[in-house]
Amino acid sequence: MDRSSILKEVAMDASNCFKCDLHHSRKNSVPGSGPENAEIMFIGEGPRFHENEIGQPFAGPSGNLLDELLKKINMKRRHIFITNVVKCRPPGNREPSYTELSACSSKLDKQIQAINPKVIVTLGRTSMNKFLPFAKIDEAHGQAVKVRGRLIVPFYHPASALDQPSLRSILEDDFKKLPKLIKQAAKMPEFVEQTIDEGEDKHEQLSLF
Repeated sequence: MDRSSILKEVAMDASNCFKCDLHHSRKNSVPGSGPENAEIMFIGEGPRFHENEIGQPFAGPSGNLLDELLKKINMKRRHIFITNVVKCRPPGNREPSYTELSACSSKLDKQIQAINPKVIVTLGRTSMNKFLPFAKIDEAHGQAVKVRGRLIVPFYHPASALDQPSLRSILEDDFKKLPKLIKQAAKMPEFVEQTIDEGEDKHEQLSLF
């Protein structure tokens, strides 16, 4: 099955999924958007109110901030694939539970396999912990970590910077590192498409700065 077919299958699966209680708060599933051959993938935590309304990731205030941060480093949203670890909105914008993450995990794994990005930017603690289960966001943010041949770069979630203005300058500084990280990833050897084993902690922190 080609990339496009896999991504369409994931989107269809998300819109008809009843594996966890999040379907009760679902108006629209939010499978993700972006080019199927994107070299960079952004993964957030879960859809919020605006995303649930229109079925697109990172709409509303957090999406506006994300666009602003991308613009400052001369990147455009249309060049990256953006999704979340869960495809339906957790009530009250709370963090997804373990049960909800487990129910949605295979969808994200399929997207990663299909797109096969060289760089994955995680936005928020929940997204980071999929790849770095023992890391702490206040220590790991902005640091490039190689996980089975792929660069994982944890950032704070834009919504956190909106809730805590003191985090905004930190988030801006982390985003400034991204162009250099992308160049670093371009020099990495090619690797076979693969998923990250849950709980596996085989990673190597890169000293780039």
